[in-house]
Amino acid sequence: MPSVLFILMLLAALCSLGRAMSRDEKLKLRNQVVEMFDHAYQNYMDHAYPADELMPLTCRGRVRGLEPSRGDVDDALGKFSLTLIDTLDTLVLLNKTVEFEAAVRRVLSDVRLDNDIVVSVFETNIRVLGGLLGGHSMAVMLKEEGQHMRWYQDELLHMAKDLGLRLLPAFNTSSGLPYPRVNLKYGVRGPETRTGTETDTCTACAGTIILEFAALSRFTGDPVFEAHARRALDFLWEKRQRNSNLVGTTINIHSGEWVRRDSGVGAGIDSYYEYLLKAYVLLGDDQFLQRFNIHYASIMKYISQPPLLLDVHIHKPLLPARTWMDSLLAFFPGLQVLKGDIRPAIETHEMLYQVTKKHNFLPEAFTTDFRVHWAQHPLRPEFAESTYFLFKATGDPYYLEAGRTIMDNLNRFARVPCGFAAMKDVRTGSHEDRMDSFFLAEMFKYLFLLFADPEDLRFDVEDYIFTTEAHLLPLSLSTTPHVSSAPQNQTIPQVEQELDDSNFDWTCPNTRLLFPDPAFPRNLREPIRSAVDKSCPRPAPHREPGMGAPPLRAQDFMANNPEHLELLRRMGVSLIHLKDGRVQLVQHATQAVSPIAAEDGVRFMQEMMELSSQQQKEQLPPRAIQIVSHPFFGRIVLTAGPAQFGTDLYKSSTGVRGFVTVAEPYTGCSEITNGEYVQGHIALLQRGQCMFAEKARHIQKAGAIGGIVVDDNEGSSSDTAPLFQMAGDGRNTDDITLPLLFLFHKEGNILLEALKEYRQVEVLLSDKARDRAAIFKGKPLPGSLFEGSADVHEPKEDCQTRATSPSEAATASASEAATATASEATTASGEGGDAGPAAGEDVKPAEADAPKANTGEDVERRVDGDAAGQSVDQMLTDWRDDLEAFRQMEKDEL
Repeated sequence: MPSVLFILMLLAALCSLGRAMSRDEKLKLRNQVVEMFDHAYQNYMDHAYPADELMPLTCRGRVRGLEPSRGDVDDALGKFSLTLIDTLDTLVLLNKTVEFEAAVRRVLSDVRLDNDIVVSVFETNIRVLGGLLGGHSMAVMLKEEGQHMRWYQDELLHMAKDLGLRLLPAFNTSSGLPYPRVNLKYGVRGPETRTGTETDTCTACAGTIILEFAALSRFTGDPVFEAHARRALDFLWEKRQRNSNLVGTTINIHSGEWVRRDSGVGAGIDSYYEYLLKAYVLLGDDQFLQRFNIHYASIMKYISQPPLLLDVHIHKPLLPARTWMDSLLAFFPGLQVLKGDIRPAIETHEMLYQVTKKHNFLPEAFTTDFRVHWAQHPLRPEFAESTYFLFKATGDPYYLEAGRTIMDNLNRFARVPCGFAAMKDVRTGSHEDRMDSFFLAEMFKYLFLLFADPEDLRFDVEDYIFTTEAHLLPLSLSTTPHVSSAPQNQTIPQVEQELDDSNFDWTCPNTRLLFPDPAFPRNLREPIRSAVDKSCPRPAPHREPGMGAPPLRAQDFMANNPEHLELLRRMGVSLIHLKDGRVQLVQHATQAVSPIAAEDGVRFMQEMMELSSQQQKEQLPPRAIQIVSHPFFGRIVLTAGPAQFGTDLYKSSTGVRGFVTVAEPYTGCSEITNGEYVQGHIALLQRGQCMFAEKARHIQKAGAIGGIVVDDNEGSSSDTAPLFQMAGDGRNTDDITLPLLFLFHKEGNILLEALKEYRQVEVLLSDKARDRAAIFKGKPLPGSLFEGSADVHEPKEDCQTRATSPSEAATASASEAATATASEATTASGEGGDAGPAAGEDVKPAEADAPKANTGEDVERRVDGDAAGQSVDQMLTDWRDDLEAFRQMEKDEL
């Protein structure tokens, strides 16, 4: 038996790691890439040229105005033989120098750039201007070799400058952001232009100019192009959301107001981030890397939920903007490789690969459980791009097999007699009469490089940077003198002084040090796989121990229970931890250990959806935690999330008032060990490791009059996150009679800092902030500590603080009892729970005797304006914002 087991384990290891691909096998695949390119390119030249694009189903060219309009998609077409220009440097990379020379002569003799036609500034820049500059770079390189292009006199560069000048009128705005469209002949002003009335543009449209325009400036010596591109980038940087450091998807080109405030790394934003990093690589300007790193940190904090990349709102980045992803984000793992962040690149790429294997292509958009959202696939190359860069970074032959999968699917499903046709629906395999120019410009470059050895290339690709359209620009441009020429009356802002160079990585890591173990990428991929890898045999499923037990019910599920997690695995259900603390469940029946287990998994998911639906029926308004003790006196109000069980503070006229005590254990997931201090007090707890209802029951058993749960997700705040409602555990929660409120991490830290500073902190839990006169019930209102008063005159019982040991404890009302403080709170992982009905009766502050806590100090603390000033000032910055945010949330009851 042991030997058989060893053989099975060895077979699994060989399948998972993948065998190294032989040179002959790579040569065969490389030649196949060339044959596929020839099939696409030759059909364009035979059936479509000089039209912009090939219509592969009808074997003719697409001429704008002669075919039915496709809306904005047609803005890429300018009657300038788009596909030919976009393909120039691909010909050289694939060692087709004779064809390249012929193609350049055709461009010079046939292409006109002064057409009376309105085109997209973004598409014309990356495809046509980039294609001319890439062709120029290749022509110069070949001419220097002495065998080809000896007649070349920078003609492509002259065309590129002509086109650049035709694009410049689009930048004539007060902000420097370009109009989204321009008339190649008339610009943007005047009725003959048929454009110039637009007010909005996408972030990527305005932020994906710098590589081409800077290259044009440095090739020609005319700084005006680079200056305009820098000005547009500077404006976008200035308009970023300062708290989240994210940018929106659509912006008003005149006012700079965000029109669409959702933020991601896909459509509408993608290449803005790409060009910040690549501008640093090409131009050597540290400012671009600083900006990219700030953006990247926010992307990884808010948008990246490995392996998912989900859009968020820029002002509340913990609030998801949608539940699906678009295929353009497939470029991002490749950009992460360039950044040097390999681990999340591997994870996201694996997710995309599994989606590809499930649907043959990446759907234009797909949901978080990998179902089709938009079924089209226009032969986009971004997944092939990331596959190439990950192979370069890891050397893992797994990515060669991923490249083979891409090629096989193209030949099986997209290849038609006159080229390759876009997929109209990946589910049915239906085609669309479309073959975009980027298919020839990008797809075949990356596939060829994936299977090529260095000796197969005419030049070293490491000497070039790829634009977003995969055009090749030489890194030698970084040494070309840059003459700054900002447009008149405009100053290019510098990066704020707050930037600290020590916070940034200035070089890419050595991948040999990152990957000493060839199994490392495999170990990252395995947990993410959501579909069966058909290339490796798997042992026949067998009935595992315990599968005869009753199936797991949704109402019994505990996210921190290892046995429950194992049952989920057997049922084919995977659990993904989201950054806002929630968990997402996804089921794939093919991963269940048996058909019976798969049925149990389906039933479990249905129960969970029903349970979640029940929990979301009652949307409760926010609650308030008001600090009423010295030196705050009701001025500080923290926005809190309600619980769907326990006392309903909305029905209470007085709320619940008491001193705060840190519970032990801090998670509240087992019996409270410092019950003598918790009794009669409001217990402070940390989120995680058990259900919210379980925490409530433990502190209620210890005699607490209320509870406050602090989020364990560092950095969370009510400023940036939606209102959080604590749900029950799926059981009857009528036994819970105390109020339980939830504070995000930032607000929780305010309360913890107050405890550390003042030992005794009294709070009022209520449905809304109370008037100070109502809180103090006719007593003289406390003096204004924050208006500069050094001496504060308060009732003695509210000001005096005395440290005592438990043995010295005297009977005192809840308003006099000291609290146990914790200078350090151990962070625990785990998730709070789900839902139950709210039940409630008003609970008043208890007047029971309670021993005072031992603070570990035997000194009397004197509190005056100076003593409290520094600590209070540190916390005051955000408090007023918190109060305003609470009032706003009260209005709209988020």
